[in-house]
Amino acid sequence: MDDLDFDKALIASAFSIAAAKGWTRVTVYAAAKAAELSPDLARVRFPVRGSILLRLGSLADQAVLSVPAEDPTARERLFDLLMRRFDALSPYREGIGALLRALPCDPGSALLLAVSTRRSMGWMLEAAGVSAAGCLGHFKRDGLIAVWTYAVRTFVSDATTDLSATMAALDRALDRAGQVAKLLDGKSSSP
Repeated sequence: MDDLDFDKALIASAFSIAAAKGWTRVTVYAAAKAAELSPDLARVRFPVRGSILLRLGSLADQAVLSVPAEDPTARERLFDLLMRRFDALSPYREGIGALLRALPCDPGSALLLAVSTRRSMGWMLEAAGVSAAGCLGHFKRDGLIAVWTYAVRTFVSDATTDLSATMAALDRALDRAGQVAKLLDGKSSSP
């Protein structure tokens, strides 16, 4: 088993535990044991539980960034990139729901997830051809975080096999973000 397979197996085990017992019951050791992985190697690759979140985010970003976004507009490219990210996270959806429910009582995981999401959304912007640099880039990233957060709420409860409810939520959020951007640019939101 190579490092990538090891990481994927441990992450799957951790989010399976989260789905069944809640995020607070997840430990790296428990995930390794449940997946019949070496706890000593798990300790090296995932020194703390937060490492699971960081690695999952990294793997999701890699899956998204491995295929260039070629849609004609930045909005369509962002839609495509974010939906690919949801596709990459789909196997862990129930566990992600458990994680999100635990965040109000787990400030460490909440902070780690916020920082990781901020970094990922910067990558999504850049991959869509939108600069995430400078002060304006910070605002764009914040806007995309709001879009992502809105759509994630639907994603964790989306019972459709094709994620159509998530697609609709993401579409609505991107439309709202586009309207806000036009207002901030001083442009009319009417056609």
